[in-house]
Amino acid sequence: MKKYLNIVALLLLLLPNGPLNAQKIGLVLSGGGASGLSHIGVLKALEENNIPIDYIAGTSIGSLIGAYYAIGYTPKQIEELVKTTFFQSITRGDLPAKYEYMVKKRDDYASWVTFKLNFTDHYLKNLPTNVINSIPIDYYLMETFAGVSNQVNNNFDSLFVPFRCVASDVANKKSISFKDGDLASCVRASMSYPFYLRPISIDGKLLFDGGLYNNFPTDVMYNEFNPDFIIGSNVAEKNGAPDDDNLYSQLRNLLMNQTNFNPVCENGILIEPWSDVSIFNFDNAQRLIDSGYYSTLRAIPLIKKQISAGAVTQTLEERRQKFKTYQNLKNITYNNLEVHGYNDRQKNFISNSLFYKNKPFTIDQLKKRYFRLAGDDKIKNIFPISTIDTVTKKYTLKLYGKKEKPFYLDAGAILSNRPISEAFIGIQYNYLGKIGTSFYANGYLGKLYSGTHAHLRFDFPGKDPFYLEPSFTYSRWDYYSSSVLFYDFLKPAYLIQEDKYGEMKIGIPVGNISQANFAAGYTEWTNQYYQNDVFTRLDTTDKTYFDYAYLQANYTINTLNRKMYATEGLYLNARIRYLEGRESHIPGNTSIDTLTFRNVTQSPWLQLKLTVDNYIKTSKSFKIGVFGEGVYSTQSFFSNYQATILSAPAFNPTPESQTFFIDAYRAHNYLATGLKFIVTPIKNVDIRTEAYLFQPINSILKTSTGGSEYSSPFLYRHFIGLAAAVYNSPIGPISVGLNYYDQNDNSFSFFFHIGYIIFNRKSID
Repeated sequence: MKKYLNIVALLLLLLPNGPLNAQKIGLVLSGGGASGLSHIGVLKALEENNIPIDYIAGTSIGSLIGAYYAIGYTPKQIEELVKTTFFQSITRGDLPAKYEYMVKKRDDYASWVTFKLNFTDHYLKNLPTNVINSIPIDYYLMETFAGVSNQVNNNFDSLFVPFRCVASDVANKKSISFKDGDLASCVRASMSYPFYLRPISIDGKLLFDGGLYNNFPTDVMYNEFNPDFIIGSNVAEKNGAPDDDNLYSQLRNLLMNQTNFNPVCENGILIEPWSDVSIFNFDNAQRLIDSGYYSTLRAIPLIKKQISAGAVTQTLEERRQKFKTYQNLKNITYNNLEVHGYNDRQKNFISNSLFYKNKPFTIDQLKKRYFRLAGDDKIKNIFPISTIDTVTKKYTLKLYGKKEKPFYLDAGAILSNRPISEAFIGIQYNYLGKIGTSFYANGYLGKLYSGTHAHLRFDFPGKDPFYLEPSFTYSRWDYYSSSVLFYDFLKPAYLIQEDKYGEMKIGIPVGNISQANFAAGYTEWTNQYYQNDVFTRLDTTDKTYFDYAYLQANYTINTLNRKMYATEGLYLNARIRYLEGRESHIPGNTSIDTLTFRNVTQSPWLQLKLTVDNYIKTSKSFKIGVFGEGVYSTQSFFSNYQATILSAPAFNPTPESQTFFIDAYRAHNYLATGLKFIVTPIKNVDIRTEAYLFQPINSILKTSTGGSEYSSPFLYRHFIGLAAAVYNSPIGPISVGLNYYDQNDNSFSFFFHIGYIIFNRKSID
């Protein structure tokens, strides 16, 4: 009898897999861009129903979601992660404001587009190869996966769940599967969508998105792991026939192989969640996750019919605890730095930016230094890899990168219904050596404003980095030629200003999002004007010259999301300035004054100015902006009213108000406040309503003899309003709206413009 029982047992063991055997289950996650967030819902539903996942393979976004799970993240953790603002930012190539390095940001001008050029290269090499900046996501992947990858000796079979991902070798026209190596690099290669995200090199091969040649790697799963049952989650867009009117469909068919979206083995099931979103739109995370979750729940009964053993939740958590210790960033300390792709002088600059006096640094310390370096406009890209010394347990940071092309060419314009249109061009030359050097020059040409600005900047790296910046600016403002009859209420009717100044500035960072700078400068300032509204072309203007020197200290925080029409972030600027100079005056033939004088010393004055512009996000589509500004000055009167009002600080809170010269919004001392209500009905379109109150402490009044006097304190106050629709296009804002100024006549003005209403800074501002 015992003999027969042994034979039966042996026969049962030889039977195909069934309920008595512990089956191995593989999960395959397709590519598909943002649609791949549905894979998180699939993982969530499988775990909740105790469906074990013994192996996992993915392509592109599927490789990222799969890698999260493979290093021990729970589906809930992954879900929370992809819904963060940080994750949303890096998928667009942006850094959250707190990681941006303000002291490295280029100044704001009227540029629409910037071309990065190397004139020694063929023009094709000067074309951009990717849409988004890859530096934020490169660092994030290293930070996420480096600890676990190094602790398992870069062996993907030793992860929490054995893992495979694929990338595309376009030179050899084949798909590459990764089973070992730096996990962050392999996932990054698998995600390198052509023209969107920069490709990377691994083992000397330039690799692109795995979805080009294998968008659903069931063959990799079958050949590498040979599971008993395969669950496939597919959200990939199937290639349709190429259309002669559709460039995108043509490119997809040129670049991508047709993929078989069926599980390879006989025992398998395919889950296809709803995923009708654009490939780079990660805004619908929750809807996509829910789609994957409920699609999987509907498939659970069929899956359970074909598999036997379930995953024990307690066992999963016990195994995850081990990998949680590997994920702990406190375990990562660097004592060595290797830099590749740069010459010796450039390596010196990079080393001094990261590795202070060769002292070990933690990954937390690295983060700020890394993004400060990455924010330098002389660095094109840096790709980080962390490797561990198995004996000392210390890490080496390896950086692979390239310097940026030496020339930047900026082009832009202001187009408007009013005669204030401008053409703008700028050029910058960058040199990266032991210190960073850049030369910048721009030019504006228009009826309202013509001018040029040039500066030379020297960036000194180190633990306490700083920069030196000598500059020169020439500006000419013609408020007469740029006026029209409708705006005759804006006085004076004739005013031309010329402003020439040189400045030396030193700047230092104060944290990541702020900087302090100190400047000294000298200005030659000329104003041509009439002191009354009755004049002819034969009349000569009054001319006032003011030559002055100044010292100033400035502290700035800037996390605004746009350089104009911002909807998020904070701008704070605090400035103290000391000025002293000499006034000269040549009266015209219509002037009340008849005496010419030269180089009369003005009393020196001190000026304090504080500006705050803060945006509060109450919901996804509604924001509130709060504005405040205050100026205190010990400035005295000039020789006549017009000269006095010309030199007084101006309140110009709206784009159009910057193009007017309005006496009523100028005062030596004032307080101002404003509220902004911003509704965003669709992406990149804002409906803005803004209201401002301007309260001079003492208004500057014109006397009967053409001189100046102060009003009683707080006697007058003025209002400015704006209602506009703004489309924030890729090249700049397109705005149409109505402006309000509380004058007696023609208080409302219609204003349409394309481009940034941004000019070179005035010396007096």
